[in-house]
Amino acid sequence: MKDELRHIEERANEELGQIGDTKTLEDFRVRFLGKKGEITAILKQMGKLSAEERPAMGQLANKIRANIENALNKKKEELKSAQEAKRLKDETIDVTLPGKAARVGRPHPLNATLEEIEEVFLGMGFNIVEGPEVETDHYCFEALNMPKHHPARDTQDTFYINENVLLRTQTSSVQIRVMEQTKPPIRIISPGRVYRSDAVDATHSPLFHQIEGLVIDKGITMADLKGTLELLMQRIYGDEAKVRFRPHHFPYTEPSAEVDLMCFNCHGKGCSMCKQEGWVELLGSGMVHPKVLADCGIDPEVYSGFAFGIGLERITMGRYSINDMRLLYENDMRFLEQF
Repeated sequence: MKDELRHIEERANEELGQIGDTKTLEDFRVRFLGKKGEITAILKQMGKLSAEERPAMGQLANKIRANIENALNKKKEELKSAQEAKRLKDETIDVTLPGKAARVGRPHPLNATLEEIEEVFLGMGFNIVEGPEVETDHYCFEALNMPKHHPARDTQDTFYINENVLLRTQTSSVQIRVMEQTKPPIRIISPGRVYRSDAVDATHSPLFHQIEGLVIDKGITMADLKGTLELLMQRIYGDEAKVRFRPHHFPYTEPSAEVDLMCFNCHGKGCSMCKQEGWVELLGSGMVHPKVLADCGIDPEVYSGFAFGIGLERITMGRYSINDMRLLYENDMRFLEQF
């Protein structure tokens, strides 16, 4: 038994010198020192010895166990130190190397223009209101004085989910919701995505963005509308910006007007950008139709108001001299990095 213990100690020391990782070291511990290990197996045979031999053999077994445990703990510390040194080497950072410049994002031209327009209107006391893009026929058409089969619907052909649910063609639906739920005075803009079944080209898209404005109060006139829009254009295009109003027809406003901006390229002289007219059509506007007010529970004998709708893409294209609307949606970094 004494020879077996000496042999176990020799093998343990030999194997321990060859171990290079913690998993193998743990397997070593279980095999030599575990409950079913080789040292324990020897100790279980102590009952076969005489009473005189047991103390000496027990003392030797405990000494060999302690030697193996000490050697194992020393090996564990060596492996730990080696792993720490390797980790420090692998994670070493050369602080003398030049840093990598981080790419900083910037707002998309549409978002930048929208934020600028919102700041102008917030400065004039307007609130910003949003609404659902999936609308009912009532809010999108009927409440705007366009009953079913009204010819004005033809120019706003859109995407129908069913006979009564559709993707909104304009954010005027938000204005109707506000008028139904809020008592005057009302002063809001409603930006958002709108949809029409237009073919894609340089100036049209089935998806685009509108910013619609609404003011309802006592004594509101066309002069208030004109002053509001002139201030907006001057803030966006500069103090020299000029607008003109042309009579038009919208079912939900009376009187109605198209608003043009003097061409920022030729300053009214005529060029290819404005098709030699000197002016660029910008938005539709007018005084809110009395029937629309009445249907929303607002007395048209007491209150009046104006409304307008601006195409965000058209404003952005003019702001940055972009000649093709599709560039705004293609996510081409060569284009977007210019802004």
